[in-house]
Amino acid sequence: MTYSRGSAAYGRGANAYARVGVESGVMSADPHQLIVMLFDGAKASIRAARIHMQAGNVAEKGKSISKALNIVNNGLAAALDRDKGGEIAERLSSLYDYIARLLLAANLRNDEESLNQAESLLEDIGSAWRDIGQQQSA
Repeated sequence: MTYSRGSAAYGRGANAYARVGVESGVMSADPHQLIVMLFDGAKASIRAARIHMQAGNVAEKGKSISKALNIVNNGLAAALDRDKGGEIAERLSSLYDYIARLLLAANLRNDEESLNQAESLLEDIGSAWRDIGQQQSA
């Protein structure tokens, strides 16, 4: 049996293949790479939310923002080690809380500027994480 690009079976197969790729990436990633993946996932969800917001697709916008919120709150913020991280962990915690509030405001008010601010902050922090990873591997 073959699958044409437009068939439902092809879509399911492509989605399954993508999930395996992501799962393989997660399984082989070190803790630092996992944090970078969380940043990338949050930013991708924000980009999707922006597209849905612009298209007037309220339900999908809400799903995308919820996914970004979940990553920020239950991934990035939850990964902070407040004992070892000290002041830096506390500041990051406050920043993640602010990003979560921006995402909530974006969802409630269809505020694209709040999405932009949240994405920009995540990009800045994520970029710093990537730089640290490159320095460690050098």
